[in-house]
Amino acid sequence: MNNILVIDDDDQLRISFCKLLKEENYAVVSAASGEAGIEIVRQAVLDLVILDMRLPGMNGMETFKQIKQIDLKLPVIIVTAFGTTEIAIEATKLGAYDYVLKPFEVPEMLNLIKQAIDAGYCMRSPVEVDAVPGKQSGDAIIGQSKVMQGVYKSIGRVSQTDATVLIRGESGTGKELVARAVYQHSLRSDKAFLIINCVAIPENLLESELFGYEKGAFTGASQRHIGKVEQANGGTVFLDEIGDMPLNIQAKILRLLQEKNIERLGGEETIPVDVRIIAATNKNLEQAIAEEKFREDLYFRLKVVTIQLPRLRDRQEDINPLISYFMFRVSTELKIDNPGIQKEAATILNRYDWPGNIRELSNLIQKVLIFNRGAPISAPDLEQILNKKEERTFTNKIQLTTIEAWVRQSLAKKSSHYCFDDFMDTISGIVVAEALKITNGNRSQAAKLLSVSRPTLHAKIDKYKIKLKTEISD
Repeated sequence: MNNILVIDDDDQLRISFCKLLKEENYAVVSAASGEAGIEIVRQAVLDLVILDMRLPGMNGMETFKQIKQIDLKLPVIIVTAFGTTEIAIEATKLGAYDYVLKPFEVPEMLNLIKQAIDAGYCMRSPVEVDAVPGKQSGDAIIGQSKVMQGVYKSIGRVSQTDATVLIRGESGTGKELVARAVYQHSLRSDKAFLIINCVAIPENLLESELFGYEKGAFTGASQRHIGKVEQANGGTVFLDEIGDMPLNIQAKILRLLQEKNIERLGGEETIPVDVRIIAATNKNLEQAIAEEKFREDLYFRLKVVTIQLPRLRDRQEDINPLISYFMFRVSTELKIDNPGIQKEAATILNRYDWPGNIRELSNLIQKVLIFNRGAPISAPDLEQILNKKEERTFTNKIQLTTIEAWVRQSLAKKSSHYCFDDFMDTISGIVVAEALKITNGNRSQAAKLLSVSRPTLHAKIDKYKIKLKTEISD
């Protein structure tokens, strides 16, 4: 459970906001002044601070500066009215995660809270390299194979430099863990580490998320906004799935690497920035260059140092250590005794092809331990799950044909109205509703099943107006 501190002198707003956060399964403490908030920061273990800028006595900016003196990597979200926006922007330049204008939309705020907590976790939680399996419940890179020894050496050699790093590998091979390990052993480890997923952010928002924008840059841009690159000045930016980045934004990343400066969207001011870029991709960049989907000059700028992560099936000797690691970690997270795994079950896992790599192994063990209720993992447990995957591979072809027919019919009927987002919302709503049905309305289990946080799941339930006949809150 994540711990959040809310500092706001508006009693009604503070109380209602704390109630909302508790309903989202956060542990919440609050303070009505900057002085009281600072005392809590000194004494408590926190994951996030939500700070109002207009406070009695010690103002929001001074409170923010003192929080950063106590814990530089504790994420802070600034909440502000229009009259104090410039102060909030200044705080963002000094390391605040983001700022939100009052009044705010609850789903957007909950999503921002999750992002800030995740960013704080990535900065503050160490990634153990070449960890001992079965004894490590934190984030760790596991494996004694020859190819993984090469990865460890690369991390060690590149960490103490400012060189740009390109991490390559299939989805689920651990690219983000390697990026975090490079950051945590680097000369910039006391500065910001911000992750930008180039696939998760819509193309029309990615540029403003990276570089910020000026007031009036586009419809709805009522105030200046600081982008993540400027916010991370002095630190590190991890561009995940850069192979999917649009060409026009690739040009701006190239300029950042070459000239060490950026321009906000809609602005003319050249802003110097000092950030280290770590990038990752599962795409064949050489093929993308040939197809004119990726800039060759950016490719050469990125691959100063390349770390290639192997597929799990290409390092068979690491599967058993990974099983031990995930068994220990997941059972610790679920607060149950490690039930162990039967020999026949381990043999099945060693023979499986793992198209989803380490992520698939992790998710599989988590799913089995949740539904096994403390019993050792057996061969029938795994066969049931893996056989269903094979059945889905076959039935998905039939289902895909049905989906394709629906899309064609919809486009033909509503060609001028039905947009990409409408299709994705429809499908997403179905997925969330089915996950809730499978878990009998248990939102915690549904969130785990979908690999999303509870706040994200709740936001989607609200967005898609999903109702269940029987609904369980926990």
